[in-house]
Amino acid sequence: MKNFAFSLCATAAVALSAPAWAQEAPITYFTAAHMVDVENAKVIDQPLIGVREGRIISIADRKTAQLPADAKLVDLGNKTLLPGLIDMHVHLDSLAEIGGYNGLQYTDSFWAMVAVKNARDMLNAGFTTVRNVGSSNRNDIGLKQAIESGYAAGPRIVPAGYALGATGGHCDSTFLPPSLETPQEGVGNGEQELRYQVRRQRKYGAEVIKVCATGGVFSRNTEPGQQQLSETELRAIADEAHQWGLRVASHAHGASGIKAAIRAGIDTIEHASLVDDEGIKLAVARKQPVWFSMDIFNTDYTQAEGKKNGVLEDNLRKDREVAQIQRDNFRKAHDAGVRLVFGSDAGVMPHGKVGGQFKVMVQYGMTPMEAIQAATRNAAQALGREKDVGAISVGRYADMIAVDGDPIANIRELEDVDVVIKGGDVVKGTK
Repeated sequence: MKNFAFSLCATAAVALSAPAWAQEAPITYFTAAHMVDVENAKVIDQPLIGVREGRIISIADRKTAQLPADAKLVDLGNKTLLPGLIDMHVHLDSLAEIGGYNGLQYTDSFWAMVAVKNARDMLNAGFTTVRNVGSSNRNDIGLKQAIESGYAAGPRIVPAGYALGATGGHCDSTFLPPSLETPQEGVGNGEQELRYQVRRQRKYGAEVIKVCATGGVFSRNTEPGQQQLSETELRAIADEAHQWGLRVASHAHGASGIKAAIRAGIDTIEHASLVDDEGIKLAVARKQPVWFSMDIFNTDYTQAEGKKNGVLEDNLRKDREVAQIQRDNFRKAHDAGVRLVFGSDAGVMPHGKVGGQFKVMVQYGMTPMEAIQAATRNAAQALGREKDVGAISVGRYADMIAVDGDPIANIRELEDVDVVIKGGDVVKGTK
């Protein structure tokens, strides 16, 4: 919808007539006191949204539109409607409550089972789309298939399958001795092996490629600032993925790894904790858009609960060292004009609590509207899925949420979403 006002008037004028492609199935109309228009950064009063076969087919003014006599109307009263939220960095088959070596108590298939609950928790939190950046046993791909087939409830999943990385790096297995290790899928050394891993992940269902350019906080024997793949290797991954029509997300805490990933053509930089001024300038100046996904909330949970959950002290030490630097760099990146998306790293913290990040994004420089846009409009752009998700707009999926208060005045409204609608079906709240 290029011009909201034009669409509003035109739709009302034709008395909510639907496009030719959507004439057969019945229409459900949704209305509320307010709607956040993330494309135009404003709030619309009394919208009337027509939904047919899971997509939005009309948007009109409830005060002037004429509803058919037999129309099905879902009236959300004094609530505020927003687009379904998008989290660009989750791990659905991870549990924050099980850290360190405690995970060895569970059989391999346990993690696929808990992913089902985590997906439902994310959906109930208002996240109707998530990008899962790395899983074991391709649990994210299987869960996506189960949700789409109606066997499980959860958000739309953009899966990565296995994350790519260097031998001994953050995306390799680093907690076990050699006698207990098995070859880790996704690990490659040199351009050709990493190109092969891109092709292999795509072959088995990956829709985004995840790569680890630097060390990490919650791996063993790696440091966040340490670059672990060369710029040449990162460029090979980006070129191969783009050739296949896939975008690339790069885990990158350290300044040198961030800059190498930006120069290599990586699409999103995950964490970006230790980015320096040069890296920020590179991100702003790059002609091909690059997005930062900075998880600036989860450290509250990991520092409070990590030790109890079994997280090793060395991991908690790295978390402490990075946390405030990352938050300060979020502010610097925002002030400089870096493109930012919402990414929580759910799995490091409980999936149902990720809405708490919005208040931290506002605390560190964003307006409430900008924070909402990071989890809607911006995320859809970074995914390359602007025709499907990220806005309440004609043609897109009818993925919406509603809250009782005004999220523009109080961003913490998004910590407790009251109504969730996915594909026109109310999955939480008013039936």
